[in-house]
Formats: sequence, structure tokens, C-alpha cells
Amino acid sequence: MDDTEASSLEQIRAFLAGSGEVRFAGQRREEVYTWVETTLVRLEYARLDKAGKGLVRRYICRMTGLSRAQVTRLIALQRRTGRVTATAYQRTKFATRYTAADVDLLAYVDKAHGNISGPATQHSLEREYSDYGQAAYVRLSAISVAQLYRLRNSSAYRKRNTSYQPTRPTSIPIGERRKPQPSGEPGFLRIDTVHQGDQEGRKGLYHINAIDEVTQWEIVAATRQISEQWLIPALESILQQFPFVVRGFHSDNGSEFINYRVAGLLEKLFIEQTKSRAYRCGDNGLVEAKNGAVIRKHIGFGYIDAKHAEAVDQFHREHLNPYVNFHRPSAVPKILTAANGKRRRVYSRWATPFELFRELPGCENYLRPHITLAELDGFALSQTDTEAALAMQRAKRKLLPGVQGRIA
Repeated sequence: MDDTEASSLEQIRAFLAGSGEVRFAGQRREEVYTWVETTLVRLEYARLDKAGKGLVRRYICRMTGLSRAQVTRLIALQRRTGRVTATAYQRTKFATRYTAADVDLLAYVDKAHGNISGPATQHSLEREYSDYGQAAYVRLSAISVAQLYRLRNSSAYRKRNTSYQPTRPTSIPIGERRKPQPSGEPGFLRIDTVHQGDQEGRKGLYHINAIDEVTQWEIVAATRQISEQWLIPALESILQQFPFVVRGFHSDNGSEFINYRVAGLLEKLFIEQTKSRAYRCGDNGLVEAKNGAVIRKHIGFGYIDAKHAEAVDQFHREHLNPYVNFHRPSAVPKILTAANGKRRRVYSRWATPFELFRELPGCENYLRPHITLAELDGFALSQTDTEAALAMQRAKRKLLPGVQGRIA
């Protein structure tokens, strides 16, 4: 706009009186602010009396279409800084607690552990800092589960990290049909088999999964078949790998465990044998959950030929079992009983099986004769949780490509 002719207050007063209700508006804010600054300087606004200042204010309002309050703010800005310029918008930002390096570290840990649940990951991060002294985990060690999942949903995190055979029922009168009662003591196992698929009429290998009910100590073994010839040596190996004395053996009603050879082995070792009750699917629920969370998680559902059973069993014995028992946190159930007698489990705490065993009163009294608590402590501290997870993952990547076949 060109208003160079309005160079005095009399001309401005005449303009305002003659223009009536006419309003003007600048097309761009920068143009409007530049014109306001030029007008204030040209009319020497700061030297005017009160009436003159009011006249100039009305003139600016008429020419720009701005409100009186807006014009007042612009005049104050010009008097304070000598300029009338738009203020750059600054969005309010909260302080960043977790850095990009923390997101990378979280993705690194999740890859190593195979993306376990948030509470379990939280416990591992806390142990990396408090137990193993890893300074890089100082912020992540105090992260909440909710914030952990928010970081997992971030784009930065995602850039770095994204044949069932039913058991056969049997009527052999072996084993007592009841739920085990460990009374808070270790050594009462829940056991089950996991089949690794069929292909073109050939049976894949079998995993034998045994879980201690109190400490969740887990031993996994692999065998070519679940016939007596192959199963008995696998069970003997499993029982020898538990650091404490085994006193109970609970399975479902499949014939692979409910037979006289297994019963004779357990009787020779003074191990009590029980089996699941009818219509009580939760009797063996602990090992069923671990089948999916551990074996299927790391080995998958694909077919693996029985001839690879020795190699897979070696992987379980040397890598998977030590990682699961000393470095992988598990949910610890707490049973709450309502007024009506109904019981429910809540999971508010996570700990490794070795931590749970370590917390038992007089835990060293449950150990087998040739095993000491100092040896277990030394083994647990020989690697951090993440180092053990990475070693296990490397061994798995080396093993699986050579043994897996197509799914039947």
C-alpha cells in the first residue's frame, strides 16, 4: 500500500473522517508489520501527545485490519526493540530423558533376548546396571514398563529391530493322578514333549521340556524318538542337569512317560511320579506355557529331521539351558485369595530361575552333592544377561540353517 501522502496528523484525521467504515488488510504478515514499523517511525509516534497517539493507533487499525490489542502489542514491540517483526513460534518441549543411544541399546538388548516381554526386559536392564555394573544402562535401568513399550513403538526403535501331535491317552495304572504339592521346595518337575514337525511321512525330532515348579528352573533336551530306547537316556540327562535333587515328576497321561521303563527309572532314583487329572488342564500348565515361550520362541515350528537330535541337544545343553536359567527373567506368580475363596494369580515381579533358587531359605541344602553355591554364583556372573543372550543367539544362527527343513 502507498500512503506517503498521509504525512501529518491532520491528513490522517481527515482520512479517518472521510473513509467511513472502509477497512484495509495486508496480504502477508511480513508486509503488514513492515508497514506498521515504517508508519510509526515516519510519524515519530514516541514524541506525540496522548491524542496524537490515539489517532495513529486508529489509523493503523483502519489500514491493517488488526485489532486494537494487536496494534498495541506491535507498538510496544517497536518501542522496546526498534523493530516490528513476527516472533518465531517455539513449540514447548518436554525434557528428553531417554536418548537415541538408549533406544539403540534397548533394540540391541531385545534382539539379543529374542524380544521377550516388557517386564522381563525391564528386569534384565536393571540387572545389567546393578549386578554387572554396565554404565551404559544407567538410564534404562530405571525405565518403567509403560515407557519401555513406548520406546519400542518409536520409529527409531523399529528401524533397528521387527505340526502338532496330540499325546495318546493310556490306562496303565502308573503314577498317582493328582497335582504335585512341592510346599515351596525345589525339585518337583513338570515335564512334556514338543514335536518338531513331520515331512513326507518322516517324523521330526522331539524336545523334552522339564520345569521345576517352585524356581522355574528349566532343562530342555532333544531326542530322535520318544520310544523307550531314546527317551530313557534323555530323561537321565535331564535329571543330571538340575543342580538340586529331583523329588517329583509330573506329566500328562501320554504313554511316553506313563510306562514301566520310566516308572522303574524314577523308582530307582526315589522320585515321586504323578500325572494330570481329567478335566484339569491347568495341572501341567506351567510346562505348556514354557513350551511356547522358550522352545517355540527359539526353535520355531519348522521341521527338523531326527538325525539332527544330537546337535540340537548339544545346543540346548551348552547354550539354551544356561541362558534360560541364569539370564532370562521369568514372571513370578503371586496367588491372591478373594473373600469367596476364589484364587487368582498376579505377576508383579520378574526374576531368573537362579535368583528364585538363591532366595530360598537354606538353598544350599537342596543342591546335589557335587555342586556348590559358589560355583553357581561364579557361573551366573561370568557373563552379563545380554552377553549370554548374544552367545546363545550366535550358536542358534549357526545351528538352525543346517538342520531346519520345510514345514510339513
